[in-house]
Amino acid sequence: MVTTDINILMEFLNLPLGRTDEVFNKFAEIPGAIHRGSGLEQFIYIKGKRENRVLLVAHADTYWDKSYWDTDAPPQTLVGDGIIRNEHGGLGADDRAGCAMIWLLKDMGHSILITNGEERGRHGSSWLMDDNLDIANDINDSHQFMIQFDRRGATDFKCYTVGTDDFREYISRVTGYSEPDRMSYTDIVSLCRKITGVNLSIGYYDEHDENEHLIVAEWQNTLDVCRRWLSDEDLPRFNLKNLSEG
Repeated sequence: MVTTDINILMEFLNLPLGRTDEVFNKFAEIPGAIHRGSGLEQFIYIKGKRENRVLLVAHADTYWDKSYWDTDAPPQTLVGDGIIRNEHGGLGADDRAGCAMIWLLKDMGHSILITNGEERGRHGSSWLMDDNLDIANDINDSHQFMIQFDRRGATDFKCYTVGTDDFREYISRVTGYSEPDRMSYTDIVSLCRKITGVNLSIGYYDEHDENEHLIVAEWQNTLDVCRRWLSDEDLPRFNLKNLSEG
C-alpha cells in the first residue's frame, strides 16, 4: 500500500508546475465529474455516493506558475532520506501533494473538489461560490464538513474563520493534530457558508521558496489518519452557526 501511495504522490509531483491541465484532466476521468470554467476560474466537483460524506478539497495550481516557471517543464524530483525536492527549484507540493492525497482517497465515497487559482487569491473557489450556486449550495447542504489538504508541516490543522469550538475539539481528537493560530486563509474560507472546514498538514515546507521540500513520512501519516477517520460510517455534521465562533 505504501509503495503504491508514494508512486501516486510522485506522479502528481512530476506534473508540469506552470499549468494545471494535467491535474484537471486526471480528475475529469472519474465518473460523475463536473468540470466547469477555465483558467484561474475553474474547478472539478465529484459528488460522493455515501450518506455521511465530507468534501475533500485541494487546488491544482502551484506557486510556480508561468510567472516563475517554463510552463512545459516538469520538475526534476529527487528523493533522499525520505525527503522529496526539485533539483531546479520549487516542488509544487503545495498543492500537488494534496491532489495526490485526494486521488488516493477517491474510492471512499466522499466528495471531491479540485480548484484553481488558490495561490492567486482563491479565484476558483470564489468563482464557484459566486457564479455556480447549484454547486455552492450542494457542497454546503449535503456534506458533514470539509477537509482541505493544503497545509505545511506535520501535525497542524487550521480552521481559520470557518471552525467552531466543538469542531476544533473533534478535529484535535480524531487526528491528534493541533491548531497553531487562525491566521491566513485557503479555499475553505470561501467555500464554507453553512458547514465547518479544516485544513490539514501534508508534510511540505518552504512552499514559496526554491528550497521547497516534502517529508514523505509526514505526508503518509496524514493519508493514513484520513483513511481510518473517513471510513467511519457515522461522521457528524458540524454547522457553521456563527462565523464569530471561528
